Amino acid sequence: MPAISFQSVTKTFASARGPLTALDDVSFDIQEGEFFGLLGPNGAGKTTLISILAGLVRASSGRVTVHGHDVQTDFAKARRQLGVVPQELVFDPFFNVREALRIQSGYFGVKNNEAWITELLESLGLADKANANMRQLSGGMKRRVLVAQALVHKPPVIVLDEPTAGVDVELRQTLWQFIARLNREGHTVLLTTHYLEEAEALCGRIAMLKTGRVVALERTSDLLKAASSNVLRFKVNSHHLPREFEGKARMTGRIVQLPAHDAHEIEQYLAVIRQAGLRVEDVEIRKADLEDVFLDVMSAEYAEKVAA
Repeated sequence: MPAISFQSVTKTFASARGPLTALDDVSFDIQEGEFFGLLGPNGAGKTTLISILAGLVRASSGRVTVHGHDVQTDFAKARRQLGVVPQELVFDPFFNVREALRIQSGYFGVKNNEAWITELLESLGLADKANANMRQLSGGMKRRVLVAQALVHKPPVIVLDEPTAGVDVELRQTLWQFIARLNREGHTVLLTTHYLEEAEALCGRIAMLKTGRVVALERTSDLLKAASSNVLRFKVNSHHLPREFEGKARMTGRIVQLPAHDAHEIEQYLAVIRQAGLRVEDVEIRKADLEDVFLDVMSAEYAEKVAA
């Protein structure tokens, strides 16, 4: 039995322009103990899918189960299996951190779990904030509390919706160390993130959504192996590139990255740069990473290839 099962899930919203399809026949399973990544650009349907999983939104059609419990017809048992960390910073301003965790425990009927609450506070770097009012915490500290609240009832399935968005490096490292430990202990983890290096490092399998459809579903290692090329990376003394690179180059500031299949193609790129009168610095060749794969999968050319 899978930990999570999405079966032909479709969600349509009404809009002034007519029906808007946020999810279109999405189907995949996440096995117990997996660390699974759900990736996609903004508006791809990731948060809608998680909202359906958490019972906050009702699917137009299809079925979602958590350890065999239907999220609509058996909501209470399904929700008890889940610990969800939302994108938004939602908190109660009237309680301190420890009180907030005790109250969250009560929602799930959990009593006498002070030892686990203390462990959560220590593991997430909140021990010195245990008696601080939620209003006094920084955004990063509030994010840590949201994670603790999601884990306070020891759910077998942990859902993380952009958990490190806008937070510091220290929190990211602390969070991933703790979540990785829970995963090793048998907890299933579903992660959405725009930090693709996190997904590459943590997730054993990945699904990619585009306009509400699953456009890739593979083991992370297989996605990386399928990358068609290496990447040539260098700096130039200009923010403008020759026309020959249009549609190929990824440029961030003065850093240029180009897909490179072989040495001949690399030499051609550099020759074009020299002919344009640009100066090249810090040239390197690297293996394609998940960001390169993601951009390839999201491209129109990839969609046409899959359709063919």
